[in-house]
Amino acid sequence: MKLLLIASTGGHLTQLLALSDWWSQHQRRWVTFRKADAVGALAGEHVTWAYHPTTRNVGNAIRNLGLAVVTLVRHRPDVIVSTGAGVALPFFVIARLLRIRTVYIEVFDRIEQSTLTGRLCYPLSDAFGLQWEDQRAMYPDGVVIGRTL
Repeated sequence: MKLLLIASTGGHLTQLLALSDWWSQHQRRWVTFRKADAVGALAGEHVTWAYHPTTRNVGNAIRNLGLAVVTLVRHRPDVIVSTGAGVALPFFVIARLLRIRTVYIEVFDRIEQSTLTGRLCYPLSDAFGLQWEDQRAMYPDGVVIGRTL
């Protein structure tokens, strides 16, 4: 299976890295920001560097939308998996158009209030993973998968 793993740096990336027992068994490519934690953690991995910041930056949102088109057409993953944040949305939009399956995992530390990216990616996701039962109140069709950390 060909995976595209997408996460902002910091805690979002840490939560995807924690799933290494699963993703290490598959062909994969990453999308994240070129920051020290990602460069170190993903040494030896195939990485597409996204544009940041993504919050309130229309220019980078447009650039990441173009990056999503190029990346998804060129690498054609079987499934995209993301823990957010904003960098995920353009990839989920283009994946929907290209009929590429998507899985979003809502982050560990948002138990009582949803994330903006989670709310935006929820209707675009083929599967929506929750780390806490309490998150089901915000995402009734989500599946509790347990904690990644």
